[in-house]
Amino acid sequence: MFARQFLRISALTLALLASSLPAQAGRLVDMEIVNRNSGETLASYPHRGQHYVAGNPGDRYAVRLSNRSDQRVLVVLSVDGVNVVSGETAASNQSGYVLAPWEQTEIAGWRKSQQDVAQFYFTALPDSYAARTGRPDNVGVIGAAVFREKVYRPIPVTPYLSPMAPAASAGNRAAEAADSLSAESASPSAQAMRKSERLGTGHGQREYAPIQYTKFERASRTPSEVLSLRYDSRNNLVSRGILPKPRPIGWQPDWRQAQPFPGEFVPDPS
Repeated sequence: MFARQFLRISALTLALLASSLPAQAGRLVDMEIVNRNSGETLASYPHRGQHYVAGNPGDRYAVRLSNRSDQRVLVVLSVDGVNVVSGETAASNQSGYVLAPWEQTEIAGWRKSQQDVAQFYFTALPDSYAARTGRPDNVGVIGAAVFREKVYRPIPVTPYLSPMAPAASAGNRAAEAADSLSAESASPSAQAMRKSERLGTGHGQREYAPIQYTKFERASRTPSEVLSLRYDSRNNLVSRGILPKPRPIGWQPDWRQAQPFPGEFVPDPS
């Protein structure tokens, strides 16, 4: 029932894992956001059970996915509530990317064909792909539904005994039973944006990013895990209390406070 085509990533697998903790660490897959203009991995800020990253309007970005398991997994990826492969309003039973065991890759845009994507970039909400296609309600969140692959195990074969064959002894039957069990074993230049404007993801320039199709049968109807990362401009995250207010330029700590040990020895009184 799940025998359908999914995308197999053919881009170069990254060799080294990020030195910092992933923005969203899962049991099967880690998810991070990479600023493609600067090359840095965006820091994640926890707040009331959610994780947030601060985007800079106009910057291109990619979603970095890392398979932590020794089996293939399917990742159905959504940006602003839109499936990045099909452009449908996102649902976990849709097409996605298949990652090989321990594979790490970056999805840099909306999938346009087997050869290219339209780059992700941070932009004002009205310019986001979701808003421009009439779906602005879920702008500001990136999600990943992760599925394990169904594994077929060999069916043990019970030897046929003819009626004339002598019955197996209890010891032989136990040995046969033991043998059966062992055999089972996806940017334009920065655009002006009002401070109060929420951040979304735009539909940018085309970029060469080849993939190929592969078959993948899910082990279950529901995802093994679901990851999510919320994003907005730094100013908006500060105004919402998710990030601390920046210190004024030239700020220095006040060292002119009473010190418990200002001298070394006892001086004579004056």
